[in-house]
Amino acid sequence: MEGRSMLASIVFPTRNRRDYLAVALASVAPQAAAHGAEIVVVEDDAEDAPTRALVEGHGGRYVALGSPRGINVARNACVEHSTGELVCFLDDDVEVWPGWLDALLSAAPHEALGGPIRPRIEGRDLHACGREPLPVTALDLGPHDREAEFVWGANFALRRSAYERIGPFDERLGGAGDEEDWQRRLRAAGGSVGYVAAAGVD
Repeated sequence: MEGRSMLASIVFPTRNRRDYLAVALASVAPQAAAHGAEIVVVEDDAEDAPTRALVEGHGGRYVALGSPRGINVARNACVEHSTGELVCFLDDDVEVWPGWLDALLSAAPHEALGGPIRPRIEGRDLHACGREPLPVTALDLGPHDREAEFVWGANFALRRSAYERIGPFDERLGGAGDEEDWQRRLRAAGGSVGYVAAAGVD
């Protein structure tokens, strides 16, 4: 992409979830503005005019892939259409904690970073027996920064130099663990993954 690169890009792969995305964008837009970071939303489907208006209303850039092509295709498009040295992926149904971007930008120089993911359950019609965890993404590695084996795609940042070194996300993969492959390749190449305790999302 042409133009001067910036310190950070906050990017969202999404598909037809405008109401959730509205909450996510409202939570990150002030932090993006404070740091001069860009926001990029990639729609893994045909263009949706109200979603474009929502994204642009928060100062972001909206890109539509035209048809559903998969989460890792959308992730790679997020990198392609952004310029930040730190590319911060968020799921479209999160709300970032105060200080989330500050924490990522001041973290130790791992090539991939992630933080806590705290489930927030909406509604009361939950079908669980109590012996198994709810099927909701969660991550809590404690109150201190540390190296991690994996962090999850709902709250996952990588350095552009690492992406250029390791290569794109495998577009054949989808479903649970679709981001693990890239982190495995990073670690096999001598890179490290860091957990940033203050960079959390709900």
